[in-house]
Amino acid sequence: MNIAPWTAGHLPGLREEEVAWHVLSFGAGAQAVEVRVPVLSPLQLQATARRVREAAALHLKTLPVSRIVGIIDAAVARLLDPKDPFRREAERLLPAVSGFDAGMVQLGLNGFLQSFRAPQLHRFVAEDFANPKVLDEFQPAVKGGAVRAFGPGVLLHSWAGNVPALPLWSLACGLLVKAGTLGKLPSAEPVFASLFARLLAEVHPPLADCMAIVWWKGGDAASAQAAIAEADTVLAYGGKAAIEELRLQVPAGKRFLGYGHKVAFGLVAKAALDALRAPATARLAAHDIVRYEQQGCYSPHQFYVERGGRVDPRGFAQYLAAELANLQQRFPRRALALEEAADLAAWRQSRELQAMAGNGAELLGAADAAWSVAYADAPQPLAPTAGGRSILVCAVDELDEAVPLVAPHASFLQTAGIAAEPRELYRLAERLGSVGVTRIAALGAMTSPEAGWHHDGRFNLVDLVRMVEIEAGAERAADALAPYAQEWR
Repeated sequence: MNIAPWTAGHLPGLREEEVAWHVLSFGAGAQAVEVRVPVLSPLQLQATARRVREAAALHLKTLPVSRIVGIIDAAVARLLDPKDPFRREAERLLPAVSGFDAGMVQLGLNGFLQSFRAPQLHRFVAEDFANPKVLDEFQPAVKGGAVRAFGPGVLLHSWAGNVPALPLWSLACGLLVKAGTLGKLPSAEPVFASLFARLLAEVHPPLADCMAIVWWKGGDAASAQAAIAEADTVLAYGGKAAIEELRLQVPAGKRFLGYGHKVAFGLVAKAALDALRAPATARLAAHDIVRYEQQGCYSPHQFYVERGGRVDPRGFAQYLAAELANLQQRFPRRALALEEAADLAAWRQSRELQAMAGNGAELLGAADAAWSVAYADAPQPLAPTAGGRSILVCAVDELDEAVPLVAPHASFLQTAGIAAEPRELYRLAERLGSVGVTRIAALGAMTSPEAGWHHDGRFNLVDLVRMVEIEAGAERAADALAPYAQEWR
């Protein structure tokens, strides 16, 4: 029996029969799923964006930011409820679309969604604005006068699909600055943004016309230009080539914010390598590797491990291999595409050649295993592995040796996971921050950024707004014209 494709997108003011549809296929056999995505003409994109702008001005920009927080919180609470129809739909579709293990998706969603509850959203706002009320009305400025933050009329989101639910980050940020949403679905994961927009519209119906979730094929310049022309700000996620392609289409003077691919790594100090702590540290590191299969910007590809602990770096690599083997039983690795499998085979071959050459190199994990741990007995420059749960463990005499090895990749650095005592943590953070790292995380939390973190070292909300000031002189001049003003004669 044929199952009708699941319909993605959210199209205010348009009927299904007025829109062209493209079908994306995912999975195989019993796990196969088809998703149809809406393909709007440039004129339809233009009209839809204008409708979103008008609705946002009427229904979104008039809401206090605390009310917006409450709406997002209510939607997220429903997605955290295992009995809610939207949650059940997400759990049904996301594993099939992403290829990730269903249990991993379930746990990943729970952890990610908890960063978008009301207390965390208030932290988002407070992190960027000393006085969050500037998003609602003019507020006194410290230097005198008053200041107000205005979000875009229309914010264009171009999302990547490497990690399920990733669009929630920019969707929430756009709503908090009261921007109308025009979102371009990623072909790799068109489900979550569609579900969340529909859920928001159900939680607070006036928002239905404040959002449009659409799709167009990569390289479709006419559609991209139509959407960009109607947007005040363009926010893009993806690979370097995709971001640069979009950046070139954004005219000068229009704000463009691009978030490209990054590479993450970890540092393990000897303090974390006694007989009790070493297995626990390896377990945390393994979770960072397995969660979302190293597809995220914050997934580690290399660990620098300090000598001098009761457990040496090679012993840590062996613990890590054992933990990855255990996690394979609980969360089986997703099936690799042919290109991914070829890249992994090539990476393993290069590490095998190094092991054959001696110098203390070793490759743990059979060729048919769903994980690979390479060990190097000397420091190695930072480089991404082939993914597929492959990781390189390098021994270093001191963790400072890692700093010059990661520094050449400053433009690609973001997250460093550190297991070290407090004084060492802060000392290393100083050094890593100076060469481009923007986020220091605990092992086990590398793939779960805290609410309000400065994405790639930038502000989540401030980058989206215009600050409008009423100067103190303008206030004084207005006072002189007030009915209560008295003239000295």
